[in-house]
Order: sequence, then structure tokens, then C-alpha cells
Amino acid sequence: MSSMRTEDTPGFAQASRPWEVTAELRGQLVDCWVRVINSGGAVIHGELPMPPVSTAQADPVMGRLIDGLDPHRARLLVATVRGSLAGWLILRRDPHPLVAHCGVVNHVMTHPGFRGRGIGTALMHHVRELARQEMGVEQMHIAVRAGLGLEEFYGRLGWREIGRWPGGLRVAPGDDRDEILMHLTL
Repeated sequence: MSSMRTEDTPGFAQASRPWEVTAELRGQLVDCWVRVINSGGAVIHGELPMPPVSTAQADPVMGRLIDGLDPHRARLLVATVRGSLAGWLILRRDPHPLVAHCGVVNHVMTHPGFRGRGIGTALMHHVRELARQEMGVEQMHIAVRAGLGLEEFYGRLGWREIGRWPGGLRVAPGDDRDEILMHLTL
């Protein structure tokens, strides 16, 4: 298999310390997050209201995510195409010895302008390597919202469903969705 990159193949960068995230990158991350949420994406942080979400609402939450970056506990993985932010995610792990071998993937998103180009798949393949080789993670967990096909997407990448919280997510009055818990052994 060739490892040659084309112009449309995503490049990856990561940040493991708050000061590694420039003001420009932070603005791009917030813009992507707001666009994804407002287009129906399932990446609504507990500190954000239900859509529509504004940049002013998302920016302070992004600041707290960035402030929590740490080489051993939380990393930001960014995908770019031709210099533009195409997607991002956060990989976390708790350093407590009981669970230090496990990582949790959060905030997986592809910028709406880059959907359908394999960015999400590429991010998920890349985070496996980051988790295993750089953080010593042996298994990863993710929770996804039912009704969006996410369990099928992750299933194609080797993740398996290990449980559900029936009706655990209220998207709107009368629209409760299961929260699907998924697992991947590295």
C-alpha cells in the first residue's frame, strides 16, 4: 500500500499542551464545532445549549477543552486538507491505575465542507495509532447518539457496541435517543 499523500489527503497534527493551540487554530476549531452542531451533528458538549449554538457560546467551552490538554491525559487531534481544518477530536484518559489503559474519544467531527471525503475515517484510524503508540492506551471507548448511523460508521472501523442507555439523550421534546456505548481493543 502506498503512503503517498495527494493534495486532498488529510494531514494530521496534535496538541498536547494548551499553548500549542494558536488563536487562529482555536478560531477554526470553534467555527467547525458551531457549524457541525448547527447542521445536526451529535457533538453537543454538556456546557452548550441545544442548537442553534453561537461562536460566543462555544468559544469559552473550547477554551476549557484546550486548557485541559496534557500529554498524558488529553490530546487534540486535528485533520487538515490543503491548510484548512477538516475535522478534529479529543482523546482522553484517566491516569488512575485502574483505568489508565483505557482512552475515551470525544468530540469527533468533520467540518461540513469536508464531509464525504473520508476525514472521519482517517481521524479514527490516526487516533488509534496516537492512543497506542504515544499514550500507551490498550482500548478505547466512545458514546454515540442513536438515530444518526454513527454505530454503523464506528462498526465498520472495528468498534463494537457494548451497551445502550435507552432514551438517555433528549434531542427535543418527544425525541429521546439511545446513547450507544462502543469499545475498541487496540
